[in-house]
Amino acid sequence: MEIYLIALLLVLTIIIGLIWLSFWLPKKLGYPKFGKYLSIIVGLIIGLFILSEIYEDELFSKNNASELLAEQNIKLNDDFEIIENKSMSSIGDYYHTFKLKISEKDKARIIDEIKKTENFNLDKQTESYFDNQQDYYNGPKRIKNYETESQFIREFFEPQGKGYAPTWRKIEIDKKENLLTFEDIDE
Repeated sequence: MEIYLIALLLVLTIIIGLIWLSFWLPKKLGYPKFGKYLSIIVGLIIGLFILSEIYEDELFSKNNASELLAEQNIKLNDDFEIIENKSMSSIGDYYHTFKLKISEKDKARIIDEIKKTENFNLDKQTESYFDNQQDYYNGPKRIKNYETESQFIREFFEPQGKGYAPTWRKIEIDKKENLLTFEDIDE
């Protein structure tokens, strides 16, 4: 708990220091009016950044969802609805998930695309990326496509190098309902 308090105080000190410096430096150079406006602009930019981080889930849009799906070559042609969007983060970890209600046509097309991939696997006992620690940080980028009892799944895994969390994203298409679930986990 103490480390969080120290980190918060450090961040607040840096923010206040940046705002003060953006006022003080131009003032010392003979431009007090410019310093005043610059410090207001710097303060607003920092404030907007903080607010966008706090309200990240509320600001999530259909365009954001489409971009994340496009990274795995999944495109939604028809209109869709964002049913749920959640993200959580802590030091070193990030988790983001959202659920979309998609059209029957998009669902059938995506399932067909998953089934037609070369590496499509009917066996649900596929290797977990997190179990194989040999190429966890430096191995190749991998995409798995498989089917379980209730879903069709596409997993994307890309190591980022030693000391950096790999990118792991999972898209699940529900067999019974027109639901698409997206998960992004950085550990």
